[in-house]
Amino acid sequence: MNIVTETISVKTSKRNQMIDITSQVADVVRSSGIANGDCIIFCNHTTGGITINENADPAVVHDMLMTLEELFPQDRRGYRHSEGNSDSHIKSTLVGCSEQVLVEHSKLVLGTWQGIYFCEFDGPRSRKVTVQIKGL
Repeated sequence: MNIVTETISVKTSKRNQMIDITSQVADVVRSSGIANGDCIIFCNHTTGGITINENADPAVVHDMLMTLEELFPQDRRGYRHSEGNSDSHIKSTLVGCSEQVLVEHSKLVLGTWQGIYFCEFDGPRSRKVTVQIKGL
């Protein structure tokens, strides 16, 4: 079993944003030398997340961000966290901090319309995402 771990950088420009990082993750997989195994994509931040969703129609990202903002607005009364980003922590917890994708023939096994997204909930910021590939 071989293990390759790399960090990719993501720069966000909005408070709430989803950035397609599929090609960056695929580059790490290709350069890893691992043909078959799995890939874990992990967000090292408590106000960001990782998800897999449709990457063909940008309306999907818009609808997801709009719905999360409606459900958990930044200015909601009653939040107690002193930094003013309670909504960001809630969104991060709901989306999750990692995804696992199979690797076959040195390629990510994703559906036709699937992409891997870094989700920013407290931007704009410079972020790091850890990508680990395990296999042969």
